[in-house]
Amino acid sequence: MTYQAQVGKSHYSGKAYRSLERWTSYWHQMDLMRRASPQTLLEIGVGDGVAARELSAAGISVTTVDIAEDLGPDVVGSITALPFPDKSFDAILAAEVLEHIRFQDVPQALSEMRRVARTQVLISLPHPGYVFSLIAKVPLLRRFSLLFKVPFFWKEHCFNGEHYWELGKKTFSLRTFMRHAEKAGLELLVSRSYADDPSHRFFLFKII
Repeated sequence: MTYQAQVGKSHYSGKAYRSLERWTSYWHQMDLMRRASPQTLLEIGVGDGVAARELSAAGISVTTVDIAEDLGPDVVGSITALPFPDKSFDAILAAEVLEHIRFQDVPQALSEMRRVARTQVLISLPHPGYVFSLIAKVPLLRRFSLLFKVPFFWKEHCFNGEHYWELGKKTFSLRTFMRHAEKAGLELLVSRSYADDPSHRFFLFKII
């Protein structure tokens, strides 16, 4: 299937998009990517450019790809057919991207990321549910956080103009997604949500 941009450039500059939760998500993306220590990175999905800018400032050579030409990516292309040779980049970042394609196309997208990356792939996805979270900070000690989530496993997801599916909803279980990732040749290193960003789940994979 050929995909087209779902929103215009103005979508990424509005106050609703640049929420506190969004910036928290950026921090976790960048923290996990810094741990991966790539020299070269492909970011799939330009968004408002924050992640690419900050990772570039951290000394990583970032190339961006997106189907939306008006967002100004370095390369125009789709996640299901990445226009790059095999093993072109040390790592790949695809934050809140896969939910914008049909779930039946996700295995192809995972295979493409595995083909183009040399070492690691970082993915984040919407993971809605009922959440209990606790964050505590005691002086001189590290911050403590606790998160408990019940995903909406009984809910059918209806396409809302942007998300074709969301992790944890009926037929889109974490186990099903992980099975596709394993078949694509991705070995899980990290899988977690954070108390300060409970609506997303982050996955760091190693290329095998």
